[in-house]
This record gives sequence, C-alpha cells and structure tokens, in this order.
Amino acid sequence: MPLQPDRRRQLGAFLRSRRERLTPDEVGLPRTARRRTPGLRREELALLAGISATWYTYLEQGREIRVSEQVLTALARTLRLDGPERAHLLQLAGHAADAESEEREPLKDEVAAVPLLLQPNPAYIIGGTYDVLSHNRAADELFPRLLGKAGRPANFVRWMFLEPVARDVVVDWEPEARGLLARLRTQAGRHPADPRYTRLIDELHEASPEARAWWRQYEVQARRGGRKRLRHPARGPVEYAYTAFHLAEQPEQTLVVYVEGSERADADPFVPGG
Repeated sequence: MPLQPDRRRQLGAFLRSRRERLTPDEVGLPRTARRRTPGLRREELALLAGISATWYTYLEQGREIRVSEQVLTALARTLRLDGPERAHLLQLAGHAADAESEEREPLKDEVAAVPLLLQPNPAYIIGGTYDVLSHNRAADELFPRLLGKAGRPANFVRWMFLEPVARDVVVDWEPEARGLLARLRTQAGRHPADPRYTRLIDELHEASPEARAWWRQYEVQARRGGRKRLRHPARGPVEYAYTAFHLAEQPEQTLVVYVEGSERADADPFVPGG
C-alpha cells in the first residue's frame, strides 16, 4: 500500500535530520573548504549507501516512491542509526505493522493496584501516549499538579511541557524534556494513524515553543530506566534511580518506579531517561 503524504513527509524529514548530523570526517570523506549543507550532501550519502542520488533525493522530498527494506537497512547503516532510530525508519516507510487505536487504554484492576503496593517509593503506570493510568501518593507528591484538568487523563508529556511547576521539580529540565519528546516521537512513529498522538503533538506545538523547535530536530529514543534529579517537596534536590517495567499483556504500558539514590542530587551528575 502506498504511503500517505504525511508519512512520506515524515520519512523525508527524518532522513534529512540524520544526514545533516553526520560529518564527512565520520564517514571517511575529505572535507572541502566550503560546504553550504550541514553534515553530508545527499549525493555523498547516496554513494555511501549504494543507491541512486536522484532516487534518494526523491525519498527526502517525500515523493511517492516505494522503498525496500534492503535499501532502508543500507541507509540505516550509513546513517549510523541506533536500534530505536532504525525501527522508527522502518515504521515510517511502512515496514512495520501499526497497532489499532483506542481512545482509552484498558488497565486491569490488579495492575492498577501495583503502584499502591510500592509506596513509599513513587510509582506510576503510563500508557503509549504517556497518559498516567495509575499512580500512588508518593508520585502525586513528587510530581505536583500531574492530574491536570478534570475530564481528561493526566499525561506526563503534557505535565513536563505545559505545567510550569515541572521546570522547578525537574532539576535538569531541558535534557529531560528533550529525551521525553524523543520517546514520544518513537511511540508516535509506531502508531501514525492514532489520533491520540496527533492531538497531543498538536497541543504541544501550539503551547510550547521548546516542543515546537525540538520536534523539528527529529530525535527518537526508546523508553528505558536511568537516573534523574528531582526536587523533593520537603528535602530539595534528590537524585533518583528509576526502572521501567513493560507489562507482559500490554507491552506499551510501562510501570515506572523511583528509588532514592545513595547521595544527594546536587552533588552528582545524572543519566537522562524515563
């Protein structure tokens, strides 16, 4: 089935963003004195990937052409894409099945109770669009105003970008917010026809200049655990280690549990994630 115009535009934008971040030095090409194009030229990338420069140009321009998985694999290798980026490329090009959309993700009662059992450690369960499906009191205290407006579910991405208190709670707000947006983009690439992602992304673009600017950079990233610094309401900045567990029956639903680190956050660096 031919790709829809919006999907072709996304595919072209993604390829262009990854081409522009590669330098000639990284791929063993001589650097000329004057280069108007950031990163590699289209012709250079096509040569390295073993494909036609004209055909690759059409691909970046979003023209209606079919691309094989073999060619995509060659491009991914040449562009030095990591695992999540390669998967995102294949999905944009129509080489991965799209999951069916639902307005609200179902969550079993016994699963919803898990964060309550983990008290006093902050814990919550998020769905594919980062809706908060269940959380405990410690998470509510650590992430104030997470519930947001009545009538729609709490959403972690919306809280991070649109709730002013998030910039105080998340000590290293910019790298954390960038990483979260990259993970949302990865999720959205898996469900291009799901209106929930479209609505959330449109809302971010309208209300957040940072989300609007960073979205164009086309970063993608997988969900993972790590460490982050958060401002505890009683003790100030604290470093937390957090772990993400994917639910067996609903792999896009993720249980996230926070445990305080052994040292205060204002003394140590952190690894972004979440």
